[in-house]
Amino acid sequence: MKEKTAVITGGSRGIGRAVAKALAGEGCNLVINYAGNDEAARETQQICEGLGAKVVLAKGNVADPACCEIIAEKALEEFGHIDVLVNSAGITRDNILIKLDEADFDQVVETNLKGTFLMMKACARSMIRKRSGRIVNISSVVGLMGNAGQANYSASKAGVIGLTKSFAREVASRSITVNAVAPGFIDTDMTKKMTDQAKEKTASQIPAGRLGSPEEVADAVVFLASDKAKYVTGQVLCVDGGMCM
Repeated sequence: MKEKTAVITGGSRGIGRAVAKALAGEGCNLVINYAGNDEAARETQQICEGLGAKVVLAKGNVADPACCEIIAEKALEEFGHIDVLVNSAGITRDNILIKLDEADFDQVVETNLKGTFLMMKACARSMIRKRSGRIVNISSVVGLMGNAGQANYSASKAGVIGLTKSFAREVASRSITVNAVAPGFIDTDMTKKMTDQAKEKTASQIPAGRLGSPEEVADAVVFLASDKAKYVTGQVLCVDGGMCM
């Protein structure tokens, strides 16, 4: 994957950072989008540059169509092509459905689902012109299973799966693959908010008996972004320790 260009949303922390590091290690140059944490973004940039990648940071909200166009334009201006898009940007606003504010529902869907749609639309034009590309969308096992207190998040991640499969059908003839990775409970900032008791209860429901790591998700993303997966499209790869069997 040397000298390929990868655009990663939500790339400053967690799964996004692990994906950025893994793709940098494979030889990709990176455009890393992030929403607001400048320090975390610069740290990710330094790590990836230390692995030999050229890195461009692109701050902005993927729910904004203009922002998504700017991210794609930055990639093309700096590197001339977009080979890989990883949609990792995501937020949560958890509550049981009857107490869930409409604004919190809208914000989660706009970032997680609409943001994925807008980034695919912005980056796919370049891929279609050169008749090659890899798109990997980060969904979640709760998009397949549901989860109490996460109706908005689950709906957004289920939508990402439908979006993935639909677009995969539209661009397969152009040698563009579109797949989703559905992580289970992964040790990130989101899960750090859980109590130790909640983590133990969750781990007991996972056949592997533990939470996953961001790096384990990143390994799956790298596979789907590589030529080793060039005949794999429209699929959902669960990285969940067997939780969603």
